Amino acid sequence: MKLLSFHDLQAKLGGRSRSSVYRDVELGRLPEPIKFGSRLYWNEADIDAAIEKQVAA
Repeated sequence: MKLLSFHDLQAKLGGRSRSSVYRDVELGRLPEPIKFGSRLYWNEADIDAAIEKQVAA
C-alpha cells in the first residue's frame, strides 16, 4: 500500500487547491485521509479508484 502526502495528492489531482481537496473529501468524492501523528496521508489505490469512479460518471 502506497500512501500519498497532501503534496503528492495535489500533484496527482493536477494541482488542486487545499480547499478543493477537502471539499471533495467532505462531499465523498475522495476518501478520508489516514492520520499518522499530526500528518494526513491517502491510500493511492483508494485515490485511483475515486478518480476512475468520477471519470466513469
